[in-house]
Amino acid sequence: MNEKFRFNRVLLKLSGEALKGSQEHGYDADAVRTIVERVKAVADQGVEIALVVGAGNIWRGVMGRAGGMDRVNADYMGMLATVMNALCLRDFFRSAGIEAIVQCSIGMEPIAPRFNREEAIRALEAGKIVIFAGGTGSPFFTTDTTSTLRALETDCDAVLKATKVDGIYTADPFKDPDAIRFPELSFDEALARQLKVMDSTAFSMCRDNDLPIIVFNFSDPDSLERILAGDTGAGTIVS
Repeated sequence: MNEKFRFNRVLLKLSGEALKGSQEHGYDADAVRTIVERVKAVADQGVEIALVVGAGNIWRGVMGRAGGMDRVNADYMGMLATVMNALCLRDFFRSAGIEAIVQCSIGMEPIAPRFNREEAIRALEAGKIVIFAGGTGSPFFTTDTTSTLRALETDCDAVLKATKVDGIYTADPFKDPDAIRFPELSFDEALARQLKVMDSTAFSMCRDNDLPIIVFNFSDPDSLERILAGDTGAGTIVS
């Protein structure tokens, strides 16, 4: 444990879009390397990091549903896309000299083993990056909910939601110049305001289990380390 940090085991939620960089879809090697470098910088200081990554660079269930697809099948396709993203991140971490493993909520052997809580915790304690893939294994749940579920199961200190802005605002700051940033929020207020930064299930699970959510700008090179150190100016904390 590094006394420099307020949070020593965290679940980092990344969007799939973070992996595509400037590409329209898929993967951008430079973007993925940047993610790995920033995570590695704090993992090398003893922070235990679990990851959940979305699928937006490959597939969005809403696109399938808009085209007439069945909701369940569309969500299953999204689960498969998260497995692809997890495998991509795992190999980039290994190339950077940090061990990483993937655990999947659904049977994907030999591609990835099933989620196992005890093995995941042992891996985190050993300094490995643990990447949880496949969502919750059930349709109708987002990767936000997956993040809170796995964070609770592996005794994380917080869920860190990586975004393109430095916290939660009253409106989209890219569209509304008058949008006001919240330095902190209660879960009840976040739910009452119907803030879209995370889904209501994720907010409710964290509220009911006293697990803070911190929303921050991952594109800022220093933001992850500042958040871990407890710098409230680096993001919005929901607790």
